[in-house]
Amino acid sequence: MNSGRPGTAPDPYLRLEGVAKQFGAFTALQGVDLEVGRGEFVCFLGPSGCGKTTLLRIIAGLETPTRGRLLQAGRDVTALPPAQRDYGIVFQSYALFPNLTVADNVAYGLVNRRQPKAKVRERVAELLALVGLPGSEAKYPAQLSGGQQQRIALARALATAPGLLLLDEPLSALDAIVRVHLRQEIKALQRQLGVTTIMVTHDQEEALSVADRIVVMNQGAIEQVGTPLEVYRDPRTPFVADFVGRINALPATRTAEGRLRIGATEFQGNGLAGHGAPGDAVTVYLRPEDVLARPIAPGDANVFEADIEHIEFLGSYCLVTVGGAALGGQRMAVVLSLNFLSEQRLAAGSRLPLKLLPERLRVFS
Repeated sequence: MNSGRPGTAPDPYLRLEGVAKQFGAFTALQGVDLEVGRGEFVCFLGPSGCGKTTLLRIIAGLETPTRGRLLQAGRDVTALPPAQRDYGIVFQSYALFPNLTVADNVAYGLVNRRQPKAKVRERVAELLALVGLPGSEAKYPAQLSGGQQQRIALARALATAPGLLLLDEPLSALDAIVRVHLRQEIKALQRQLGVTTIMVTHDQEEALSVADRIVVMNQGAIEQVGTPLEVYRDPRTPFVADFVGRINALPATRTAEGRLRIGATEFQGNGLAGHGAPGDAVTVYLRPEDVLARPIAPGDANVFEADIEHIEFLGSYCLVTVGGAALGGQRMAVVLSLNFLSEQRLAAGSRLPLKLLPERLRVFS
């Protein structure tokens, strides 16, 4: 859903204009401009302290921006309290009322709006079926697993049919298997309902798997906005390249237009134009899966011999550390399938030819 311009979306439902936040002398947000499209699923991704949760809290009205403004569905909500904004929110800690039943937790927002009891019961039953917990109305939160509690928190957030759903690291307290399963359920539910959704996470895999667009944040600013594929394949800054996914960062020297030297070997790249002059020192960023052990044909570009130094077993594939004279003593991580390693009888100390994909080399000065 990326329109091509950073921070913009077609049919914007939520617009942030120069949103900044100061806590005393500390700058939490540096002036964020962003548009979120209607029905879009956007993830704020970044390390702890990057400002993503502060930005979410400002959208929710739980923090007031130092400057800037927010528009939701064309309405300026910058100064509105949370109760006058149209959103539902799910926190990391679930925040369910332990003394209320599941039905009463889900119905909390509806009761506050003085909905008729029959209508409330009908809506609660509908939502519990939607999140896969029909018939659990009489239970209490303590009787539910963490994953079930998070489903109830999600049902409560959706009870009033909000235009915007905010998720503050909703899966971080769950174990790995439940987390993977529930994130797919959340994505499917968001697709079904078409609700505009913003999720804060520090988990790259989570963001890559559910988001329509990812907003990568660092030190209170947006580093890059794009689809998961754009952010992963075409990082715009060294920070994004380092933070999103596993990467090889290799010192290199420009030798000519479109060519560079890593160690003792010269390589060509399709996207190197404009990155300095011959003799300039640069850093090459390359994903482990973009270093190929096959197919390699005679005359292929960017082929070199490497020595296997270490093999890390990760199930169906292995992360293989290679080095050798061709790389001038530098090391590179390569993803190879377990079947390939077995077929070729490769182990630490083995030598094999490898090929770098020219179109996947990313260079930063």
